[in-house]
Amino acid sequence: MLDVRRLRLLRELRIRGTIAGVATALNFSPSSVSQQLSVLEQETGIELLRKVGRRVQLTPQAEILVGHTDALLDTLERAEADLGASLTTVSGTIRVAVFQSAALALMPAALSSMRRDHPQVRVEMVQHEPETALAETWARDFDVVVAEQYPAHAAPRHPGLDRRQLATDPIRLACPPVANEIHPVLRIEDAADLPWVMEPHGAASRHFAEQLCRRAGFEPDVRYQTADLQAQIRLIESGNAVALIPDLQWAGREASCRLVDLPDLPERTIFTSARESGVARPAIVAFREALEAAATS
Repeated sequence: MLDVRRLRLLRELRIRGTIAGVATALNFSPSSVSQQLSVLEQETGIELLRKVGRRVQLTPQAEILVGHTDALLDTLERAEADLGASLTTVSGTIRVAVFQSAALALMPAALSSMRRDHPQVRVEMVQHEPETALAETWARDFDVVVAEQYPAHAAPRHPGLDRRQLATDPIRLACPPVANEIHPVLRIEDAADLPWVMEPHGAASRHFAEQLCRRAGFEPDVRYQTADLQAQIRLIESGNAVALIPDLQWAGREASCRLVDLPDLPERTIFTSARESGVARPAIVAFREALEAAATS
């Protein structure tokens, strides 16, 4: 019978692309990964890997095994969920990926709720960009991801991941307080000649902000780039920039910037995703409920 752990290494190679990538993801040495894959080839009696230059490539037969491994891992995860549901207590470890503003606004209350109501659940959190986190949840690096979707910019879809809406989050133009403003801004067009701060290229929020400015008739002067919304806010507060900031950033405190409504009052959608094979796991169910309570409080 084929060894599930070795089959998973083959699947990881399909996802990561290199032996070194598999070793890093699973905390193995590259030589150990290579050795285990060689043993898997001996067990099957079939060539599974071919050298292409300095890399290795999966053979068609290896791709068949990877497909069966996906199904096998899903079955094992469902079995784990069913076993957990048969118990009277909720326990275990869940790995969560979350973007910055959700980490600041939602996670403290959700974690406090989990500690109070489900003390035997260990929640491990990593701050991660949503698009990368969705892919890594599909790859089984995380159990749950808190992600975002901006208007007219659909978040990636991955097979086997569900999607559950958590909240909608209005987006507004954040301007310096009156004492620090360069000139009054009453609508987005008034910010055409002002310096902007945005996330780096490739971020959904950057694409949304640029498109909104262009529809308003100007190309934004993006002088500052940072994915850290706290840093963006400091630049706005001090009168050095304007930016589009979602309301969630102000959760639990007064806005320190002057906020201007945008045309059509756009909102981003915040949602959670988990593998469909694991959604019934009690720890995941409890954590999502805690997040939803935090989002509506």
